[in-house]
Amino acid sequence: MPSLNDATGPRILFGGDYNPEQWPEETWPEDVRLMKQAGVNSVTVGVFSWARMEPRPGERDFGWLDRLMDLLHQHGIGVVLATPTASPPAWMGSLHPETLPRGEDGSVVWYGSRQHFCPSSPVYRTYAAAITEDLAARYGDHPALHMWHINNEYCTFCWCDETARHFRRWLRHRYTTIDALNEAWGTAFWSQRYDTWDRIIPPRKAQYLRNPACTLDFRRFTSDALLECFTAERDIVAARTPHIPVTTNFMPFWTGQDAWRWAQEEDVVSVDVYPDPTDPHAGQYGAMIQDMTRSQARGPWMVMEQAAGAVNFRSVNVPKPRGLGRLWSLQSVARGADAVCHFQWRQSRQGAEKFHSAMVSHAGEHGRTYQEIRRIGAELSRLGERVAGTHVTSEVAILHDWHSWWADEQEGRLSAEVHYPAVVRAWHRALWEAGVTTDFAHPEHDLSRYRLVVVPHLYLLSDTAVDNLVACVRGGGTLVSGFMTGAADHDDRIRPGGMDERLRDLFGIRLVHEWWPLPAGEKVTCDGLQTFRGTLWAEELEPSTAETVATYRGGELTGMPAVLRNGRAWYVSTLPEPAALGALLARVADEAGARPVLEDRPPGLEAVRRGDLLFLLNHTGGPLTVTLPGRHQDVLTGSRVDGSVHLERHGVAVLA
Repeated sequence: MPSLNDATGPRILFGGDYNPEQWPEETWPEDVRLMKQAGVNSVTVGVFSWARMEPRPGERDFGWLDRLMDLLHQHGIGVVLATPTASPPAWMGSLHPETLPRGEDGSVVWYGSRQHFCPSSPVYRTYAAAITEDLAARYGDHPALHMWHINNEYCTFCWCDETARHFRRWLRHRYTTIDALNEAWGTAFWSQRYDTWDRIIPPRKAQYLRNPACTLDFRRFTSDALLECFTAERDIVAARTPHIPVTTNFMPFWTGQDAWRWAQEEDVVSVDVYPDPTDPHAGQYGAMIQDMTRSQARGPWMVMEQAAGAVNFRSVNVPKPRGLGRLWSLQSVARGADAVCHFQWRQSRQGAEKFHSAMVSHAGEHGRTYQEIRRIGAELSRLGERVAGTHVTSEVAILHDWHSWWADEQEGRLSAEVHYPAVVRAWHRALWEAGVTTDFAHPEHDLSRYRLVVVPHLYLLSDTAVDNLVACVRGGGTLVSGFMTGAADHDDRIRPGGMDERLRDLFGIRLVHEWWPLPAGEKVTCDGLQTFRGTLWAEELEPSTAETVATYRGGELTGMPAVLRNGRAWYVSTLPEPAALGALLARVADEAGARPVLEDRPPGLEAVRRGDLLFLLNHTGGPLTVTLPGRHQDVLTGSRVDGSVHLERHGVAVLA
């Protein structure tokens, strides 16, 4: 497999999206000077340049890109060359309106923005393949090229007639017979049975609730349709340059792609990370996205985009306080990133993202943003040889599955207050605050190397996944599961007894009599090792062999079990408030032998070990002193650390 690093040796890639077509060509030498000064060694070019490369159908204008590639190479700056297919030119939408996506109600999603293409459109795919072929032929041997970037942030949904035809082909491949589809979709309900494939349409706007199994399959299909677009372009560039790695950038915890499957098709897994500077738990959110991406990559990965300051897509867009960009950049490296890049290099003066920050802001090279970028670049250069290519190890895995998330969002669900990403984040936060480094894993992955496996909430589990969880515990692992896990099978068919029988045996539960979703803002009190309050959810459980660890107090469920333990298998039927969930998971992790990276650490300190380096990251918002056993050396400063280290606000130490 092609490597993220090159023949020059281990390094951390540092740079960002470079959009020189927005600027006079006389600006380019100044850009290169500032890049060199900031330690930039990689820029992504061409992401939104389709109209510049192909001003009219079939024409090519590559002269500007030739000059740019040569200029960057002359100054030792590598290029991640993007196929521009995320934003088709206006002429395509005008001449070929069939390439434009349609909404659930049939309305056209017009050109004038970006991502305005139907993934199933043969016309779009033909044009996309042609521009990709020509880019690969022209620049495949260019010495500046060190990675391909296919498209950008795949996120298009479409319900048009071409999509309907593609959906039917996908379904025929999946089910083979129409009877098998009817069985999987439960079409006996509401007289929805299909007699031929041609009757099937995507789950468009309907009179009332749509078939949840159809909707689930359409989400699966859409992820696969977009993946077909990616692999078609990937195969073109890979055939020409098999030694050059290929990536595309995921959006963080994005609902539209099964990233487990997508990651298998990439040489390098990359993600765009945009925590909110006003979020007091933004550091944990970033850590969660980094852990998830590292786990998809199964090794080093890259930050394709982050903001140097403010973004432009929130209702109020606050810049990052001084030092926060450095903290979050080094956090990514601590959790496995071998590339730290930004959107974008120079802040746009026009267009929809002119208020989105950049490495060179409107204030220019003397502005504080660029000066902070210079510091980050210098530190990453010092770290590269020590850290690039090394790994982060964990003894704990959090299970996550997009298919379960999709099924969880069905229209006829029990509670719209349950937001799957928020539940996963709550469980990750509990472990993060306990100082325990976590991987993410698919429920069908090999879990044998983990001491502790946690399942925040997986409503849908395949038979293979259920058997895998049982085998995890039988093999000596510890399992902790959140509410309503294993309630449905792969086709979103409810399991008898309210939970798969194998899981009920594992958790020591005879029956799940009722699910009790909690109204917005309502909480339940639970008594056990401590008194705590549960949120979002409760359940009426009848245990068999399980020990009751905590019970509900007050209301209809008084005296009934809230938390159960059956040997090494735990079941938590509510979402405990943060402190209680943290205490529970810290206890279970300790019993399972999964220890924090740094046992004695103050609140707000993140400690992560990557390779032989210990990263200490201060998320408290103020200065912090950390006591340490033994002697260390701070790789960033070269100073010796004996007994304790002082971290300024947003401070970082990297200790050997």
